[in-house]
Amino acid sequence: MRDGWAKDAGSNTVSNTVSNTALDAALDAASTDTARSGDAAARGEIRRHPGSPFTVEPWCVRETELDLNTLAQSESVFALSNGHIGLRGNLDEGDPHGLPGTYLNSVYEIRPLPYAEAGYGYPESGQTIINVTNGKLIRLLVDDEPLDVRYGTLHSHERVLDMRAGTLFRDMTWTSPADDTVRVRSTRLVSLTQRAVAAICYEVEPIGKPLRLVVQSALVANESLPQPGKDPRVAAALESPLVCEEHVARRAGVIMVHRTKVSGLRVAAGMDHVIDSPAPTAVEVESTEDVGRVTIACVLRPGERLRLVKFVAYGWSSQRSRPALHDQVVAALAGAKRTGWEGLLAEQRAFLDEFWAGADVEIEGDDEVQQAVRFGLFHILQAGARAERRPIAAKGLTGTGYDGHTFWDTESFVLPVLTYTRPSAAADVLRWRQMTLPLAAERARQLGLPGAAFPWRTIRGQECSGYWPAGTAAFHIGADIADAVLRYVDATEDVRFERETGLELLVQTARLWRGLGHYDAQGRFRIDGVTGPDEYSALADNNVYTNLMAQRNLRGAADVAERHPDVAADLDVTPTEIESWRQAADSMYIPYDELRQVHPQSEGFTDHAVWDFEQTKPDQYPLLLNFPYFDLYRKQVVKQADLVLAMHVCGEAFTFEQKVRNFAYYEPITVRDSSLSAGTQAVIAAEVGHLELAHDYLGEAALTDLHDLHRNTRDGLHMASLAGGWIAAVQGFGGMRASRGRLDFAPRLPSAITRLAFRVRYRGRLIRVTVTPQEAVYELVEGEPYEIGHHGERFILGPREVRRPIPPAPHHPRPAQPPGREPRRRGAVQEAGS
Repeated sequence: MRDGWAKDAGSNTVSNTVSNTALDAALDAASTDTARSGDAAARGEIRRHPGSPFTVEPWCVRETELDLNTLAQSESVFALSNGHIGLRGNLDEGDPHGLPGTYLNSVYEIRPLPYAEAGYGYPESGQTIINVTNGKLIRLLVDDEPLDVRYGTLHSHERVLDMRAGTLFRDMTWTSPADDTVRVRSTRLVSLTQRAVAAICYEVEPIGKPLRLVVQSALVANESLPQPGKDPRVAAALESPLVCEEHVARRAGVIMVHRTKVSGLRVAAGMDHVIDSPAPTAVEVESTEDVGRVTIACVLRPGERLRLVKFVAYGWSSQRSRPALHDQVVAALAGAKRTGWEGLLAEQRAFLDEFWAGADVEIEGDDEVQQAVRFGLFHILQAGARAERRPIAAKGLTGTGYDGHTFWDTESFVLPVLTYTRPSAAADVLRWRQMTLPLAAERARQLGLPGAAFPWRTIRGQECSGYWPAGTAAFHIGADIADAVLRYVDATEDVRFERETGLELLVQTARLWRGLGHYDAQGRFRIDGVTGPDEYSALADNNVYTNLMAQRNLRGAADVAERHPDVAADLDVTPTEIESWRQAADSMYIPYDELRQVHPQSEGFTDHAVWDFEQTKPDQYPLLLNFPYFDLYRKQVVKQADLVLAMHVCGEAFTFEQKVRNFAYYEPITVRDSSLSAGTQAVIAAEVGHLELAHDYLGEAALTDLHDLHRNTRDGLHMASLAGGWIAAVQGFGGMRASRGRLDFAPRLPSAITRLAFRVRYRGRLIRVTVTPQEAVYELVEGEPYEIGHHGERFILGPREVRRPIPPAPHHPRPAQPPGREPRRRGAVQEAGS
């Protein structure tokens, strides 16, 4: 079909149909190298996710045809990152696209946060991640016809995200409107070993007859972007945010240096190339303020292949000079070229081999979840591997959702995964939090509080959230950061980190709680007027999660200060202050509803009217888009796990019977309008015996983006929900708990999962746990013998594996969820009473 694109009825799926018999033969002859493009997919042997463009495979995510309706989702799913550089999975030629995206961690522009009425302490400006210089672009002209999949005929199109190789592979065959056919293959990576480097191997060959081919490799700044929203102020801030300071064309490369208009950050980008062609090539290089271009022209016969390796490097700084950044990019390109394309591939594979050896989760019985949990682990690694004292945003570096901000999600969901799989990445995020302590202390002073008040959402450490009760009063983020410190130190015994980073974070957050709370007439330490994890409740008194986490924060600060009195003295910590922390922790008020025999989410919560779920229509979820917040705040309706999260993170504060009753109480009022909820609900469901329900929630957490469950994956991946897949598998079905040097497991499986195996790192050891319905097998892969627990039994795990039987799960009736908010059932057998 010419001058348009062939589509399936009612869709924007580009057709893969080939009608010319001669062309069929030519394509067959040109397709002998099919190992990387997937023979099994071509034979139709790979199952596809229902309603999703992706196939179900254990170690990759494959898209076997190009659907323009899901292009933006695919760009997020196929994003590559190393925590410093992020490249959305845009097509090589740039068009069509859902959202172009090239990001550098913490490169942002400032935009105003206006209010209808001013208020003391309201943040006046926000920070928004920007699309920096795009180095992914490689355009192809076939006898003067630009390759654009919307025109001519696209015979085949496949993309594969390989989670063991760390690459995005693309294979396509296209005929232009002038009946010229080419096969194009590209492989893209963002280096996990060379922090500043990305690379693309681009190959093109003619099919059927000789063709004149022109490849244009580009660097483009200030790309045109889709409208970011209804607020024109946001659009104005992001429209052409980069001002050119330098552009240089040299040999087969270009260097460009820009500065952001308002935030004043300097960004450098460069590209260089290695060209391999059996025919003579003409090469031209040019640069302007916003475009650098290398053009390669040649004539190839069928069977000949032009191969272009493009090396791209980035650097940025708020302080370093233009020449320094220029030289950094030149050096990074030189290092990448010295390594070469094959060397970069080998380094990437070796890095990932080491990671998977210590982090893989194997699930038998649910192929979709197996793939999704690995997909989540891969993206969590990408988000933090080379962040190096920079934050991990809620969307990582996969899209512009939430303006690229980091929230409490990082410490509470992402860092637990990294702590037990790649602990150095967790430490780097916490070092970034320490770097922002002066800003957090300044914010606390503005609020009339001691210590440090960390921002609800930020990129560089300043509060970027306009006033909002569910965010402004969510002081629990300080305790979440402290909890991440305590977890990391417990898992690694990193004394240097504890002294140089951990203690200061613990002290300043403990000081906040001591100033925020007060003693009542009964001698109870209360924390009033705060918001817990549930954003459908705000300005509540004595939120159980917040108070328990503050209690842990206060005790942890006291313990660490006493272990390192010299460092504590440098922070002006006195014995009297330490005693005040312990007294507040010991007197912390934890509300309990004696009448209903459950813990209220916050004081008085269980006395509120229950939301009218029966009259709430399915299309009125999420509730925040259809009902006023004031109504949500005064009703019993829960956006995301709050009290249930408290039972997960602070499980020692609850008896088993309380967990059973609490979980049964909160399930019918939790609507999961947040992607943060399902992973936590899975953990507690598994602990109290609802194994089939836990499996359902595991699937929801892990498949959030592959199934686009919230219909917003186009804006970037949900990092915390992806982490929730690991959390649900390891801490839910594996029953893993770790604290104060004690490592315990209480594994049980749902009916459909026949085997679960996972690996965790703890105190210099690598432990592998394999679970079947009948028994658990514990193996010490690395390190010295260590005492661990299995369903309450303690034993020393040494060189020989240890096998233990799994006791039956307790039986309770399956709790109901709000009408229409039940998770999709995954298991074949349901619980008794369901």
